Amino acid sequence: MALTSTMYALQVQLAHVDRGVYESLDFRMAMHPSESPEYFVARLLAYCLEYREGIAFSKGVSDPDEPTVSVRDLTGTITTWIEIGVPDAARLHKASKAAPRVVVYTHKEPRVWLTQLASARIHKADQLELWALDRDLVDELVARLDRRLRFELSVTDGALYVNIDGATLTGQVERLTLG
Repeated sequence: MALTSTMYALQVQLAHVDRGVYESLDFRMAMHPSESPEYFVARLLAYCLEYREGIAFSKGVSDPDEPTVSVRDLTGTITTWIEIGVPDAARLHKASKAAPRVVVYTHKEPRVWLTQLASARIHKADQLELWALDRDLVDELVARLDRRLRFELSVTDGALYVNIDGATLTGQVERLTLG
């Protein structure tokens, strides 16, 4: 018997001061059986950090032809391709040919991955937006995962403040560079 996804009901009060985005988000998100809790939390944070009209999760995290998260315009064209983790150079090459903006949020140690990418052939590699999520923050959020999750997320100057269950968690999102 195949394993099924676990559904999460999420309510997020988002205050992204750096981008001037203030929203009350109420949505459902599936954690796929092959997905680690850390990846799930990184995907959730990426969605919040990139939130804008037209943002959506892909139909499945293992779909090789679709971004993990995308932003589409009113015609359905992908304007932002968002990946999670440490995607390989071929996937980033494909993404940067398919979308004008490509963003990666990693929840893993990025040094080896950045070295591999620096020596690879990637279309518009200098325009990739690479971000490292604070691994301690991701771990703290994993420890608090609940099927019904409510939290407040504030972002200012690259610092993340998460108010959840009466606790305030803090972390950084750090811009990474190739080379």
